[in-house]
This record gives sequence, structure tokens and C-alpha cells, in this order.
Amino acid sequence: MQVSLLGRVDYAGTYAAMQKTTEERAADSPDQLWICEHPPVFTQGLAGKADHVLSPGDIPVMQTNRGGQVTYHGPGQVVAYPLIDLRRAGYYVKEYVFRIEEAVIRTLTHFGVTGHRVSGAPGIYVRLDDPFSHAALTGPAHPDDPFRGLGKIAALGIKVSRHCTYHGVALNVAMDLEPFTRINPCGYSGLKTVDLFTIGVQTTWDEAAQVLGSKLNVYLAP
Repeated sequence: MQVSLLGRVDYAGTYAAMQKTTEERAADSPDQLWICEHPPVFTQGLAGKADHVLSPGDIPVMQTNRGGQVTYHGPGQVVAYPLIDLRRAGYYVKEYVFRIEEAVIRTLTHFGVTGHRVSGAPGIYVRLDDPFSHAALTGPAHPDDPFRGLGKIAALGIKVSRHCTYHGVALNVAMDLEPFTRINPCGYSGLKTVDLFTIGVQTTWDEAAQVLGSKLNVYLAP
């Protein structure tokens, strides 16, 4: 994959560029990975419901064509957009999602943190009481609230057009987390959102971007 570090870029322009690149790519176009951060913006996925945006205030809300529901992007978050031809890579959408999540889990491992999947809720979560514990989740301890005791540290939303992917994954590094309280993150009321800083990891955006980029390069390989 060709990896591009874009720095802080406008969400709308990046979204349009992803669409254009995907529409114009040919069978031999190289796969790409764009890594960036965005100024504050809420984005709604195709399944997004207006009532999950509680109080956006001065932060714009953008409708998108990715899967999933509402999330927040802002400074201090590493956003990775893989633009991959899945047919050429040789795997399907479900495995693509698994591979992205695995890259995030391995990135967290690099920083000593254990990431977890929650069935039916794409993204990666950490234990709030002990994010450095290596104990596996054995299933929801509270079936009525599968997120109890967990915080979401990475959100995932993708689009596939003609077997080619865009949109991607956002890893929270060191953010102002207040805007997440203005929405039901990913459609879940009361879901707590965390970043590496709040769970005790001292790192920089550049380091987290480099690690996540390298892990995606490995785990999304054909």
C-alpha cells in the first residue's frame, strides 16, 4: 500500500477525495492508506438516526455514505482510510473488518493496552477498570448492557464500492472527549468513549499514527 500522512485536513474535502479516487481507480491502481486527523466534526453513517445527535452545538454534522451511525472526529485522533481493492486482495468485507480491528488491537498491544471486540458492535473497546489487563472478555457480564465496564477507543465505519473500500477507522489518542457526550456514540446511549491519554498512555499523535499505519499495512496485505 502507498501510505500518505496527510496531517490535519478538512473532513468534507477528504471525503470527496476518497469518493473521487475510488470512482476513478482502475484494476491496476495501487492500494492506498491515508492517515490524518480532522477539525471537530460529527459524521452520520447510513444507519444514523437524527435523535442520536443530542446537542451538536457549534460542531457541524455531516451525512456520509459509510456504514454505522454517528461518531465524532477531532484533533488528537488518528484517522486511517484504507483504499483497497478487496477482489485483488483476496478477502471479503467481513474479513476486512476483522483485519482492521486486529490492526487496532495490535497497535494497542504496542502501547501495553488490551483491546477487545464486542459482538455486533464494530470497533475496539478497553476495560475501564484495568485497560492493561490481558484477561479476555468471556461474554457480556451484563446482558442488558454489553458495554458496562468498557470504553470505546476506536470506531470503525466503511464503504465498499465495486469491491473497493473507503472510509475506515479512528483511534482516539489524546483528544477533548467532551464532544462524545453530545451524541450517542455509534448509536449507543451512554457508551463511554476513552483515548490513550485518559487510560494512562503517554504517546504522541505521530507515534500512534506510525504504529497504526504499520499494523494496517501488515494486516490488510493480500
